[in-house]
Amino acid sequence: MKQNLIKLQKAINYILARIAALLLIAMTILVIYQVFTRYVLNNPADFTEEIVRYTLIWLGFVGAAYAFSTREHIALEFFRDKFPPAGKHVLIIAMDVLILATVFAIMVVGGIKLVYSARMEFSPILHISRSLVYTMGPVSGILICFLQIVHIWEDVTGIDLNKEKEAE
Repeated sequence: MKQNLIKLQKAINYILARIAALLLIAMTILVIYQVFTRYVLNNPADFTEEIVRYTLIWLGFVGAAYAFSTREHIALEFFRDKFPPAGKHVLIIAMDVLILATVFAIMVVGGIKLVYSARMEFSPILHISRSLVYTMGPVSGILICFLQIVHIWEDVTGIDLNKEKEAE
């Protein structure tokens, strides 16, 4: 099971990193194109602003999932480090369960409701459904939930898959 989780987490990290890189490259190209059309051609391309905005939203969600996968998200460790080792272990598991419940409730359930409610709203310039833009919220939430379950498994078993990956 451990090897399968390592392979799956590696695949998720690989895909998320590549998607984030592609989104960042696309944003850069679109912003350069926007500046070129605005200041050189004196005829700004309107569609680029909307695409860049939506790409930035997607990049934020992809980046959040990647940060959770590698456990490099922002964490307040001051309070946690005040506990003795046994208490720290219980606190870490409790925090991971709380994060899982929060992400599921807000990003997955709330995100699905948002996608559903925005299905008839369309963007002003591209005329695409806003639900397409908001879809990344629940997708990212599902990935984060899966990764949190893996983190809880790591906490309970004492196996750090990130260290196992580095040892390979």
